[in-house]
Amino acid sequence: MPKICVKVYGCQMNVYDADRVRTVLGSRGWQEVPEDEADIIMITGCSVRAKAEQKVWSEMGLYETSWKKNQRPLVALTGCIAQRLGERALKRFPYVKLVAGPRHIGLLPDAIEQVVSHPKSRINLLDTDPREFHSLDFDADNITIKRENKYKAYVTIAHGCDNFCTYCIVPYVRGRFVSRKPEEIFAECEMLITDGVKEITLLGQNVNSYGKDIGLNFAWLLERVARLDGIKRVRFVTSLPQDFTPDIVNVMANYETVCPSLNLPIQSGSNRVLKLMNRKYTREEYFDKVRMTREKIPGLGLTTDLIVGFPGETEEDFADSMSAIRELRFDMVHSAAYSEREGTPAATMEGALPVELRLERLTKLNELQDSITLAINQELTGKVFEVLVDGPAPKGEKLLQGRTPSDKVVIFEGNKNLLGQFVNVKITQAEAWCLHGEVVSG
Repeated sequence: MPKICVKVYGCQMNVYDADRVRTVLGSRGWQEVPEDEADIIMITGCSVRAKAEQKVWSEMGLYETSWKKNQRPLVALTGCIAQRLGERALKRFPYVKLVAGPRHIGLLPDAIEQVVSHPKSRINLLDTDPREFHSLDFDADNITIKRENKYKAYVTIAHGCDNFCTYCIVPYVRGRFVSRKPEEIFAECEMLITDGVKEITLLGQNVNSYGKDIGLNFAWLLERVARLDGIKRVRFVTSLPQDFTPDIVNVMANYETVCPSLNLPIQSGSNRVLKLMNRKYTREEYFDKVRMTREKIPGLGLTTDLIVGFPGETEEDFADSMSAIRELRFDMVHSAAYSEREGTPAATMEGALPVELRLERLTKLNELQDSITLAINQELTGKVFEVLVDGPAPKGEKLLQGRTPSDKVVIFEGNKNLLGQFVNVKITQAEAWCLHGEVVSG
């Protein structure tokens, strides 16, 4: 029986892609094992930020001693890191036997089997056509997708991106925007519901751009997923502000199955920097969309992404980002200091800031946001929320964790028979990164 170790780094789309590959291999008799027992290690890595890339590259270097001694392990490098650095990996590491970009996922199972059968072979499946895609779809009657979490699942609804933000490498490593056929999405969702999934998250680089290329729109898709028999919760990430429209908000407001949570990346509070980033909205337009959504969806959990230290960012620009944080009071901000990504326009822009200044601004922003998040969470003390119990808490033998509809992490004491159930939890304590509570009846 062939053996594989699957290691995933980065975004939910990497998790989704890796789960599909391990599902097909499992149906063919492959066994998942720790890396020191594996015939091949499949690493699915992220290239969006330099730090994530460096982590994977460093880890691959650790196999060198074992390779020289035992001619093991064989490594398959997949995902957007492979698309960007695959050629380099083949030259640098003799044990990297397969590199495959994210648009060749449909060819991966056969390629992995070929590499293990012929260890001296080397296979290059890097994407050359930005609109070509080799999908990996399943017959619902014959196969169930393997997942780390039994109760929650991701479903990709679109691949790639056409927006070309000047700092972002996604269009170069994941190709152009392509919507999945709606019938494939519905069939996958129904299969997951039948398998006991309670919460489905629709995935895409820009989910609310869905359907532009096939004459449909995201609000239409979201409503139909929300109406599927047996669905309990639906989420979606990530939204593009210029394509986030009132009809999407109406579906969120009209269907209880659609969670009142939204990630809407602002990236900067400065109109000047937004223009440099090639973000196709203004600060004022962004603020209007947040107000519209909050008016229709009370209790909305709103998160965002924001970059500090972009080339040419002045103190005034940074102050605009800080004021946006104060005024909009996000539940959480996924913040980052700008890092150059080779091949993007921003990497060669004038006015690059010293790394020390970028990190200093990041610290200031994080300190402000932590205080806002804590204050928002403290206001929830004493309130009761319905929580989907999705797993054991990271620390504590008798502690479980779950999420509220607005996507707040809640930790509480309970028996493992509550896993996969919806329970009412009263919030007893708040921290910036999670809530603590106790299960209550009714």
